[in-house]
Amino acid sequence: MLSLPLLLVLWQVMAMAVANPLLPSPVDVAAEMGTLASQGALLHDLGRTLGRVVAAFVLAMVLGTGIGIALGRARWADRLFSAWLVVGLNLPAIVVAILFYIWLGLTEWALVAAVVVNKLPMVAVTIREGVRSFADPYEELAIVSRLSWTRRLRFIYWPQLVPFVLASARAGLSLIWKIVLVFEVLGSDGGIGFRIAIFFQYFDVAGILAYTVSFVAVVLVFEYGVLRPLEGRLTRWRALPL
Repeated sequence: MLSLPLLLVLWQVMAMAVANPLLPSPVDVAAEMGTLASQGALLHDLGRTLGRVVAAFVLAMVLGTGIGIALGRARWADRLFSAWLVVGLNLPAIVVAILFYIWLGLTEWALVAAVVVNKLPMVAVTIREGVRSFADPYEELAIVSRLSWTRRLRFIYWPQLVPFVLASARAGLSLIWKIVLVFEVLGSDGGIGFRIAIFFQYFDVAGILAYTVSFVAVVLVFEYGVLRPLEGRLTRWRALPL
């Protein structure tokens, strides 16, 4: 975070050196953000895109985690369905979006469903590898201690799975919001991607950057304000002396 001001300074210097409307300075972009927020549809578009991102993220994490646990615990299921995950991981996102728009129309559900289908295989694979990495001594300890299923989940399985859940959440969030923006360009009646496509038609670079910076700012707030503190809280047991 401390290096971000340096990035803004470099951006400002480049804009002053180029002196071209196609490369507005951070000051110009900030002024455009203020104008679009107060007089335009920036906040409304930001809210719509965030709603889609949150819906797709939650669905992909819940479904992907369940599938990953099932494949990690049942070898026969993994042998039977692992090829499906390979297909899902290599399926072009643009193809999925077009097919869902054709099948379901230009609706919110089509956009969210297409994003979930793109993100789900990555979550499932990450969680599956996490389940496979469970340490056998902990499993044997749980059996010998006759721990209940809920205590095993809390003290044995969950602590080992947390790093993989957080890794898939962080990677998934960065992937999902990019996919949502692309899908909004393809077919949507509002949102960050939809508005950027309009700005592109008029070569309005300041508008494009204003919308982009606004959304990146929200993602940074979530990363440093929510995700990293949560990660530190859930994995603080690692710092405890053995």
